[in-house]
Amino acid sequence: MNGNHGRQALPNMVLRPTHYKVHEMAQAGLNLWVGFCSYTLPSDIVMAPFFSAWQYSHLEDTSVTKLSGDQNKNIPAARDVKALKPTFAAGALHTGVLITTFVTGIWLSLSQSLPVYFFGQALLAFSFLHAFVLLHECGHNTLFPQRALNRVVGHLSGFLTVIPFWNWQRVHARHHRYTGWQDLDATTASLVPRPIAPWERRAIDFVWRAWIPVFALTYRIQNYWNLPRIAKFIGNGVSMRRIRINTLIVLAGYGVILLLVGPMQMAVLFGPAFLLHLIGQEALILSQHTHVPQRISNGRDVQPFSRKEQAAYTRSIKLPTSVSALLLHVDAHELHHMYPSVPGYLLRRIHFMPDHEVNWWLWIKTARGMRGTDFLFRNWNETGVRV
Repeated sequence: MNGNHGRQALPNMVLRPTHYKVHEMAQAGLNLWVGFCSYTLPSDIVMAPFFSAWQYSHLEDTSVTKLSGDQNKNIPAARDVKALKPTFAAGALHTGVLITTFVTGIWLSLSQSLPVYFFGQALLAFSFLHAFVLLHECGHNTLFPQRALNRVVGHLSGFLTVIPFWNWQRVHARHHRYTGWQDLDATTASLVPRPIAPWERRAIDFVWRAWIPVFALTYRIQNYWNLPRIAKFIGNGVSMRRIRINTLIVLAGYGVILLLVGPMQMAVLFGPAFLLHLIGQEALILSQHTHVPQRISNGRDVQPFSRKEQAAYTRSIKLPTSVSALLLHVDAHELHHMYPSVPGYLLRRIHFMPDHEVNWWLWIKTARGMRGTDFLFRNWNETGVRV
């Protein structure tokens, strides 16, 4: 920061708006914040301005009876959740939130005011994380009732979060088929226990303790961009041809944007936001199955576990209520595996408490307090740390 009223110019390669002054941009953002926060909101939620929209998103579902697991003794049957179906209004609202936060984040990030720029980066980071959640929802065809709309928004979300939609859908479908069999699930196979060289152990432990999101990045590259590895898990049929085409189209799109905007401008506009979103995504994806005891097939022909059996190999983290709603209850991961056809934004209507749900902050403190190699490649039966 220099002495010029606490403001510092960003590099000249940043594209700057020509019709708005910086203070007008900041005031517009502040007005947006105050307007949304005029609703009754929990005071400790940073992303409060969007919660009122989530309150609205549930209005069309007020006729749905809240379900109970008979005080957790009886698991609700599939027929009990048939009324929990996707709605166009909810899907449109969540898509609108994604587009609004993404465009507003870019707009604010064009500012030369550092506070406004970093606020825009925080908004973009949320938008990227929200896109990842919508990608997941569209992959299950549960954001909208219409399959075509799920595909359109799925491709948009995948493009924003740098995961091609078809790649995600097919790999994620296999994940749901083989949850619990660590070596058969493409998303967990890389964490099958194995000998770890001393240098690798030191590197893994360092990046884990330093919160460097290497695992979120490798998760994305290995599972959704490494086409030979994907083919090993899903074969070389029609699905693989679609994946190759989708990958080429997405790469071409990124290439066009890089040519039009320039790599340095892209780095300034999206770099910090994408890094921040990777940190958040890493917490989400590693909270779901990592360090939970899994089975290993060792090449045997095994039967997939049923949806309800998969809960034993899954963990949920309990986020603050409004943050969970903003992210379509992606934290209710055991319920999601038990009822994958239920939209994420309705999962919490199933009033059943799974066995492995843990407070999000307790999970982060405990997991990050462990060695990375212990958390990633071992399970709680081996370490004695039930997290």
